[in-house]
Amino acid sequence: MPELPEVEALAGYLRQRAVGRRVDRLEIAAISALKTYQPAPTEVAGRAVVDASRHGKFLDVLFEGGLHLVVHLARAGWLHYREAFPATTPLRPGKGPIAVRVRLDDGSGFDLTEAGTQKKLAAYLVTDLAEVPGVAKLGPDALAADLPTFAERLRSRRGQVKGVLTDQSVLSGVGNAYSDEILHAAKLSPFAITDRLTDAQIATLHAATRQVLGDAVERSLGQRAAELKGEKRSGLKVHARTGLPCPVCGDTVREVSFADSSLQYCPTCQTGGKPLADRRLSRLVR
Repeated sequence: MPELPEVEALAGYLRQRAVGRRVDRLEIAAISALKTYQPAPTEVAGRAVVDASRHGKFLDVLFEGGLHLVVHLARAGWLHYREAFPATTPLRPGKGPIAVRVRLDDGSGFDLTEAGTQKKLAAYLVTDLAEVPGVAKLGPDALAADLPTFAERLRSRRGQVKGVLTDQSVLSGVGNAYSDEILHAAKLSPFAITDRLTDAQIATLHAATRQVLGDAVERSLGQRAAELKGEKRSGLKVHARTGLPCPVCGDTVREVSFADSSLQYCPTCQTGGKPLADRRLSRLVR
């Protein structure tokens, strides 16, 4: 799933490549992906791309006249920039992974695609960002939050720190992968309870959040969209590295699996050497 650093980089790439171009047409290939019906997609044609930005994990493409295309790429979505499309014929709805296509006046443009059978990519065409439910509910940006804000938000929701850190209404932008990396850098168990964290642990977690996300943004900015996934994988220390040695201490990275996701951690760095039980309803180490 694209998280804060990747979406920031995608927005930066669109600012470099698409801003100033006019839209030839906006095509919707996956009808279920478009969550709004007014304004109509045809209203984008002829408008210039003014800006591209990010709200948490939402990508926001701003067109002339204050019209926003806001996209949540979900787990399997991605943006593919095309220097030239192979054909000018309209997309056929329901055919292939393409959900949305934006053609620009120089023949270039971008596709929003989604792999797999669970279609959760969501696109909103709005004039007011408050009309996008997910954006309206976002908490402070995880990378921008200062320590007092970070501490207040984290303690506002009692629960396991992994889940609270990825709750977009608490702090926005962090997903499954970077939460694993942040907790590893902070040397915290993913199942530590937020209201039991000391002030020192909160400060360490805040510093780790800024470091991990900031480093990932720095590595990602300037990368082409096609290169971002590889760049993300290359910077991970524990996430998606089950069975490999921890680059900090050499212990074996372990995994806890759930119904539709998993987390990775280092026992030596994070849980005092104790492995977490890999059963969803087990009593877990804190």
